[in-house]
Amino acid sequence: MKLKKRTKSSRMHGRGTGSHGWGFRKKHKKSGHRGGYGMAGTGKRADQKKTLILKLYGHEYFGKQGITSRKTERDRRKRINIDVISGNLTSFWKKTAKGWEINLPQYKILDGTKELKEKLIINALEASKSAIDRIKKAGGEIILSKKRTRKE
Repeated sequence: MKLKKRTKSSRMHGRGTGSHGWGFRKKHKKSGHRGGYGMAGTGKRADQKKTLILKLYGHEYFGKQGITSRKTERDRRKRINIDVISGNLTSFWKKTAKGWEINLPQYKILDGTKELKEKLIINALEASKSAIDRIKKAGGEIILSKKRTRKE
């Protein structure tokens, strides 16, 4: 088994015009004929490298992404669903005589789809109207540290 292949220039040395299999010597002399390195040539008409790009960088490489306006601020508030809270009660929170006491001071509580059976006492930053109604309907309460300013 051959481990190292000699370079084309060393194999073709002394045979013919020194074109190394590229025909007339002039054709493959300058850097324009040598292609590129890495992501060179992946611009507007990069069809020849499309499969390579998609394999390495995924489908997000082409097209526009994200917010176009610099003035538009991204909403970075943390959110959690009631279903997630009720599904992980025993592993994260403690049960008291009143019910399950849950402390999420940086989160906004959102409504879920599953039926809420447990009595939850949640301390949160904010909550949606439907989430508040659902928690109160189950016999729990929600304590908000921030008044809702935006229309839900």
